[in-house]
Parts: sequence; C-alpha cells; structure tokens
Amino acid sequence: MHEVSIAQSILDTAVAECLRADFRRINSISLRIGRSSGVNIPSLVTAFDIVKADTIAAGATLVCEEVPVRGHCLDCNSDFDAESELITSCPACNGARFRICGGRELDIMEIDVD
Repeated sequence: MHEVSIAQSILDTAVAECLRADFRRINSISLRIGRSSGVNIPSLVTAFDIVKADTIAAGATLVCEEVPVRGHCLDCNSDFDAESELITSCPACNGARFRICGGRELDIMEIDVD
C-alpha cells in the first residue's frame, strides 16, 4: 500500500512548511488528486489518519478533490474530460491520436493552520 508513504510525504511537507512559518497546528490539508494518479483516496485518508498521530497535524483532516483525466485530441484539436482512466479514443471525433493533459496530479493546494 503505497498510500502510507504518500501520506507520510504530504505530512512531512506540510509540517515542515508550517514550522518554518511559525505555525503550531494544522487543521486541514487540501489536495488535488488526479483520477489516473494511481492513488486510492480512501486508503490515503486512512493512512494519513495513522501517520498524523503525535504531530502538529494530529487533529487535521485531509480534504481530497479528485481531478478527472483530461485529454487533447490531435486529430480534431478538442479538449476533453474522460469518463474513466482508460482512454481509447477522443469522445468528439473517435480519433486515436491524443495526449493526456491532466489527471495524474497529486498537489497540496492549501494547508489550514493556526
């Protein structure tokens, strides 16, 4: 379960930034997670709840926004959101030449602190 190492990395980053800025408590951490990032959100939240114990984030919640897979068709020049992680063709023209433009991200968007 690689979500434990991801949760630890998110926590380490948030704690380091907060301590550097002289904050003493993290209330929540907001993330944007791409649907094809390979991250299982419920497992990540569970892992975060475990690793945050005995830190300045002990009472924090992890807020996760799932981002769809986005593509750009090289045949018809349209941008699209995919319904699933598996894209076989452009939904507008059914073309097979496209590139993935989003949906793989794992970004810390906000850290709510005291």
